[in-house]
Amino acid sequence: METSVDPFVNADSLVGSTLEEGLSRFFGFSQFKGEQEKVVNSLMAGNNVFVIMPTGGGKSLCYQLPALIQEGTAIVVSPLIALMKNQVDALRSHSDDPDIAHYLNSSLSKAEMIRVKEAVATGRTKLLYVAPESLNKAENADFLRSVRLSFFAIDEAHCISEWGHDFRPEYRRLKEIIDGIGKFPVIALTATATPKVQQDIQKNLGILEADIFKSSFNRPNLFYEVRPKVDALKQVVQYALENRGRSGIIYCLSRKRVEEIAETLTVNGVRAAAYHAGMDSAQRSRKQDQFLMQDVDVIVATIAFGMGIDKPDVRFVIHYDMPKSLEAYYQETGRAGRDGGEGHCIAFYGVQDMEKLEKFLSGKPIAEREIGMQLLQEVAGYAESPTSRRKYILHYFGEEFDEKNGPGWDMDDNARNPPEPYEGKAIVAHVLKLVEATGGRRRAGFLRDVLLGNETQETSTYAGPKLADFNGSGSQYGPDEAWDGIIRQVALAGFLRKKTEDFGVLTITEAGQEFMENPISFTLYKDKGIRSKAVEPVASGVALDQPLLEMLQALRKVEADRLSLPPFVIFSDPSLEEMATHYPCKEDELLIINGVGASKVRKFGAPFIALIQKHIDSEGIERLSDLVVRSVAGRNAGKVGIIQKLDRRMSLEDIASAQKCSTDELLDSIEAIVASGTKVGLDYVIEEYLDEDSVEELWECLMESDEGSVAEVLEEMEDAYSEEEIRLVRIKFMSEVAN
Repeated sequence: METSVDPFVNADSLVGSTLEEGLSRFFGFSQFKGEQEKVVNSLMAGNNVFVIMPTGGGKSLCYQLPALIQEGTAIVVSPLIALMKNQVDALRSHSDDPDIAHYLNSSLSKAEMIRVKEAVATGRTKLLYVAPESLNKAENADFLRSVRLSFFAIDEAHCISEWGHDFRPEYRRLKEIIDGIGKFPVIALTATATPKVQQDIQKNLGILEADIFKSSFNRPNLFYEVRPKVDALKQVVQYALENRGRSGIIYCLSRKRVEEIAETLTVNGVRAAAYHAGMDSAQRSRKQDQFLMQDVDVIVATIAFGMGIDKPDVRFVIHYDMPKSLEAYYQETGRAGRDGGEGHCIAFYGVQDMEKLEKFLSGKPIAEREIGMQLLQEVAGYAESPTSRRKYILHYFGEEFDEKNGPGWDMDDNARNPPEPYEGKAIVAHVLKLVEATGGRRRAGFLRDVLLGNETQETSTYAGPKLADFNGSGSQYGPDEAWDGIIRQVALAGFLRKKTEDFGVLTITEAGQEFMENPISFTLYKDKGIRSKAVEPVASGVALDQPLLEMLQALRKVEADRLSLPPFVIFSDPSLEEMATHYPCKEDELLIINGVGASKVRKFGAPFIALIQKHIDSEGIERLSDLVVRSVAGRNAGKVGIIQKLDRRMSLEDIASAQKCSTDELLDSIEAIVASGTKVGLDYVIEEYLDEDSVEELWECLMESDEGSVAEVLEEMEDAYSEEEIRLVRIKFMSEVAN
């Protein structure tokens, strides 16, 4: 519950305050959430603390509040510059003293670093955010030894563990570095940690005796959905358009894909921006601020975006590419619905993507490869699971969940559209007997290969108990492709335990032993066929409405006469044909039509939209929900670069060379840019080719033209001008008249 925040809280005015006073005056809350108060009390008592709290649970307050009311400066180790900036900005917004919080990282100049250290040395700074690399520098360690510190907070502590989803080698040295500075309480915090990762973090930081506070991983307000990766780009654009004005994040694994999707969303009328590590820090900060300030609705990003971002109203998170681990997936989906409102989490899953990720691991050292492969298998298991996705995630983190009555039990696609059930008592018993026969020393892949009779290097070199009774026996129970899912369902039921420390070896639990001794009815679920090969978008195959096209052409002529413009300036024939195919009835839908930019919609769109709507109503037409998605043509992929070069008045030859294309191809791209509604400045180029009278003559010819094509003008001018000269003037004409 919130109270009014004391505006302008000084850095030192909270020192010595009670927890309740600090919570109310600085943060504006009248009470703690969950186990925050217990965490704060433990840390202030001088204990080491380990906090596992889902995204949105209020982890940052657990170290910010004690830092503010204690003497000295708290050091917060954080992995990302963007994360530090966001946290520092948030703290400063509560205070009139900008020195209350600072960060120390590679983005600062030498003068800025000196100023930060002065603020810390004089005690004005209560929280200093430090990158692990900066902490590792001798001069920074020497400085911290000379000032009064309160404690160390290790944010995003999963970065310590090789089993975590975002392992950072520099995090492994934190204990050594902290011990070199002095003896201080340590609080480690993360939103995601399996039991294995938790143990690894505590051991590496030397806090095995720490007080542990672990909140439930369940986020009942998040809806989980996995879709086959078929026409994924089209689905992403449609979903973003259907949720226009709502904040969302789309994750991809490659920078190139990030750029492509962001540009495709933009040309389809979605306020989107790209964000990835290839940008400089100033660019990334600007994109982050645009998202926070709602100047941009959708961020398309690599995994670098979102960690610790304080934006509570993210309504959807889409994984265009599956992440490399379930920890990463959970962390990234956790950025949705932090305000308690519903968040929709969609993941696109295709076998080719998983094969690509496996190939990336092939060159890694064997131990790293084993860990990576196991993490990928868990991702595949989640995507292919026919049962509760929520239960699968929580089971992975060591938490039980009742998929019939638990909080959020119906908030996933499998729960709302359950697969076909069938009796599985004999199958489960057979799987358990096979695990028993292996002595509980083999992984799921080995069990599957034995059941299918697949001869692999592992099965052919197996030296354990004889498995003749099981070899190929799976064919009598179920289809070939189902065994991975069946084994996962048996594990989810609690009959098998996966030993992560032994690379995913499966052992039988007490419940499994009991089932073997006394088998009872057990429901298994058929595979929903989520495994798919990724495919490129295909034409929708919908038919053109010829009567509507003729009416649109007639309307275009009426509007052209009214405005004293050539018809082609208003809308081209291909644009009208698309309108007669997809029936756009709103401005944002008209924007999706190729060759229609915002200026054309504003200038000419209203009567065309009205005509289309009237035709739909009179003919009783049911529109298809999937409007055509405007694609970003390969030749136009460098659109922004071309516009920037034109603004710098570079010659066409130099621009073509920079874009690695011919001059003709460059003009094709510039024509496409203008057709999409963007104005370009070509006067400086035209002046090199033509005098004012020639430009005026070609302009008048275009005004009187029916089609406005280069061929038509060439014929009319009787070859007095070259094709390139006509194209240049036509681009200027369309840019200024149509846009």
